[in-house]
Amino acid sequence: PEPLPPSSSSMAEAGLPEVPPLAGPDKPTMDFSYVGIDAILEQMRRKAMKQGFELNIMVVGQSGLGKSTLMNTLFKSKVSRKSVMGTPEERIPKTIEIKSISHDIEEKGVRMKLTVIDTPGFGDQINNENCWQPIMKFINDQYEQYLQEEINIDRKKRIPDSRVHCCIYFIPPTGHCLRPLDVEFMRRLSKVVNIVPVIAKADTLTLEERDFFKKKIREELRAYSIDVYPQKEFDEDAEDRLINEKIREMIPFAVVGSDQEYQVNGRRLLGRKTKWGTIEVENITHCEFAYLRDLLIRTHMQNIKDIASSIHYEMYRVRRLNENNMQANGLADHHPASPEI
Repeated sequence: PEPLPPSSSSMAEAGLPEVPPLAGPDKPTMDFSYVGIDAILEQMRRKAMKQGFELNIMVVGQSGLGKSTLMNTLFKSKVSRKSVMGTPEERIPKTIEIKSISHDIEEKGVRMKLTVIDTPGFGDQINNENCWQPIMKFINDQYEQYLQEEINIDRKKRIPDSRVHCCIYFIPPTGHCLRPLDVEFMRRLSKVVNIVPVIAKADTLTLEERDFFKKKIREELRAYSIDVYPQKEFDEDAEDRLINEKIREMIPFAVVGSDQEYQVNGRRLLGRKTKWGTIEVENITHCEFAYLRDLLIRTHMQNIKDIASSIHYEMYRVRRLNENNMQANGLADHHPASPEI
């Protein structure tokens, strides 16, 4: 005799899902056309909400360009330290002291750990030769730290990520062309990290000067083969290319940062008050701060992190593992009988 199907109550007791009732004259038929793969999105959302998000941004540029103010404006909270102005002797550091400042930001239930890596003193010295070396070393040190965690036999379930995801490079608003220092630094930096160049304190330029300066910088970036974010070779499809081309035409973003709020036409707005009127930070006709914020936070944050991990970190990882293999082979050649090698 055929075994009877298990009853619903015994299935439930065993912790198994109930068998759906068979279709009959009084029972509705099941919808076999729906599988439910769209539920994956909700699963991913729940997991991401539990874990929270991380973003590590480095800011590079000489003193007095408003780096701290812009970072505070971007994230609408005091996330970056202010540099304290001392005597001329105190203002010239012997070495660049790189500091990471982490903050937990929450908005509508979404948690993000934001780390701002400040590089005070860059480009401030009389002799700026090789002043990029401490910054390049810092970026590579974070890759090395991640790599060492990754190759551990008993590695952590979630490796702490201190890798620099993006570098905002502040260009002084000269209105002419890039300084040799800016060219050399961005050329080196673009090989190891995502760079987003910005023209700092753009309100010091007229609109005509600003447009000319932006065009000149784009020409120089191409001439010196400086690949800034979003890089053409990483466009995933035609839709991506279309969106990213618009961003590339806008780079470098001409930005103005401000911690101050002002009353403008009955509304409180972030801005900078001048004798000609108030420059509204989030008004796209006044400056391009809103476009920069959208790129970093609202539209491309995950893509920036993906490229940092799958391209820049991956290049570092491959190079280091190749070096290790070559060293191991070299040692093996010299010590063939050594049991440790």
